Amino acid sequence: MSNVAITIATGDYDRIRALREGQVTVGGTDVTYLLFEPEELFFRTVRYQEFDVAEMSFSTYIMLRDRGIRDYIAVPIFLSRIFRHSGFYVRTDRGIRGAADLRGKQVGVPEYQMTACVWQRGLLQDEYGVSAREIIWRTGGLEEPGREERSPLTPPPGVDFAPIAAGKTLSSMLEGGELDAVLAPRAPSCFLRGVPNIGRLFPDYRSAEQAYYRKTRLHPIMHVLGVRQSLVERYPWLPGNLFRAFCQAKEAAVAELERIITLSVTLPWVGAELASTREVLGHDPWPYGFEENRAEIETLIRYSLEQGLISKAPKPEGLFAPSTLATARI
Repeated sequence: MSNVAITIATGDYDRIRALREGQVTVGGTDVTYLLFEPEELFFRTVRYQEFDVAEMSFSTYIMLRDRGIRDYIAVPIFLSRIFRHSGFYVRTDRGIRGAADLRGKQVGVPEYQMTACVWQRGLLQDEYGVSAREIIWRTGGLEEPGREERSPLTPPPGVDFAPIAAGKTLSSMLEGGELDAVLAPRAPSCFLRGVPNIGRLFPDYRSAEQAYYRKTRLHPIMHVLGVRQSLVERYPWLPGNLFRAFCQAKEAAVAELERIITLSVTLPWVGAELASTREVLGHDPWPYGFEENRAEIETLIRYSLEQGLISKAPKPEGLFAPSTLATARI
């Protein structure tokens, strides 16, 4: 029997490189591996279902499942996860000294449904008592006009959110004082250019994020791996083989970090950085698997429900291919 030809589309990470370059294979398949920036990848996956296996926005995936859209089923491979304290950019001339000062402010986000912003709104609610309903939300392109929600979204009850005017961007509006803050995964260009009165809400975000982890034990998940449902129905072994291959690729990436006789990363103290990270997050700072990430999955479901993105909370197990919920052990 010949192998199954599949396309895999993700971002470019060290943890996928062994798979992309062929040192690790997905059993039973011939892979065409494509690399994209997340904005294009998510848009094309949600709008047109172009890829057999694709990295997906986790919050959008949960929202689509809630609507009965089942083009993809997830595998508990979490290619992107990041603490989001670093992504709060504020006008420093508006009296915003802490998170509570965002109440009543106009805050821009690229998309209301994007996972980063779901976690950021959850952080505001859980850690600082600031509800999404206490903020005026404006959506649009960070640097390019015309960005829309990748999947149609009606404002949740009691939430004021609307797109910004055509021709404008979040960065230019923050620079011009039309917005009080922007929450975004990418740093706005006005911040990068050092425009006066633009700064981070959490200047020492590393310390803030480590304190958050020590308190909550949550390492926020941003993206999940989706597999075309029709392929899984035809080849039920595929999710398990994908899980195994992506785990092997991640192990190869970590081994490169641990190899300090010659450095594979252009950082002179990468070994010390890895050790420091493990002191906070444990030996495996980037775990894959369902049970290993149950707390993060349940938290994102709760945030999605509280923020009006879904109508009811799904069972966490129901989001993933059943064959990937547990793995064989020797």
